[in-house]
Amino acid sequence: MNEAYFITHNKHKYEEAVEIAKSYKISVEWIDIEYEEIQADDLGDIALASCKKLIRTKKELKNKHFFVEDAGLFIESLNGFPGPYSAYTFQTIGNEGILNLMKSEENKTAYFKSVIAFFANGKINLFVGKTKGVIITEKRGAKGFGFDPIFLPADEELTFAEMSLKTKNLYSHRQKSLREMFTSLTTFENKIVYGE
Repeated sequence: MNEAYFITHNKHKYEEAVEIAKSYKISVEWIDIEYEEIQADDLGDIALASCKKLIRTKKELKNKHFFVEDAGLFIESLNGFPGPYSAYTFQTIGNEGILNLMKSEENKTAYFKSVIAFFANGKINLFVGKTKGVIITEKRGAKGFGFDPIFLPADEELTFAEMSLKTKNLYSHRQKSLREMFTSLTTFENKIVYGE
């Protein structure tokens, strides 16, 4: 399998996937179509439901190998908020809102998590990536997107927003789930996979 379609509205996510796919000699094509996401507390449930709905409603996808991805920022002192509601939270209160919520919190521990639902040969496979780090006290960097400027990966000196795409792809949660998926595609088996 040397080709897959990434269904996303987020150009930045697509660019990250293309860069990582190169080392696996896999071509990733971008499909920007509207699809509905369920509201749920688990990223895996959201990605799986989105993939299933696309299979049911977009007949042109049934013979393609495609994937969707859902990701979130989980902050320990905020009981995992914003988690699966990260996109909505970013749209409503942004980085500044999170920084305000964290002002009085001593525990800055957080992690980014990514879950990919990949459809091929009538099966859906789930792949998971997680990157631990901390929320810093002010925005740093102009690259990346979303909460990248306030997230510092563990044992690193640069936020995701200060890293080049190539460097971010060494540490990010998304690159971990993508690498799990691309590795699986080189030795693809028809079974459900859920990795941590």
